[in-house]
Amino acid sequence: MGELKAAFIFVAPEADPKKHRAVVATPIVELHVVGVKNYNEACEVAKELVEDGIVAIELCGGFGHVGVAKVVEAIKGKVPVGVVRFDIHPGLENKSGDEIFK
Repeated sequence: MGELKAAFIFVAPEADPKKHRAVVATPIVELHVVGVKNYNEACEVAKELVEDGIVAIELCGGFGHVGVAKVVEAIKGKVPVGVVRFDIHPGLENKSGDEIFK
């Protein structure tokens, strides 16, 4: 099995994807972690990640159903998108990102 190049995108109101990112490299997985401040930024980052060779994206629990759909639509089905699910997220004042990022 070759190295899997994957990404995890988390949403946090003060995140800056140019500064709040890291790569965790293991012998099997290269995981790119990127923070974004809203859904629009997540869509742009997801498209960039796919262009850079990412083959799977996972979204944090702060993304509601609408946010997930926006990211999936932005990347046009080019890679699978997984989701950590919370109906409300403790890091977002116990709200869904759908409520915050209408």
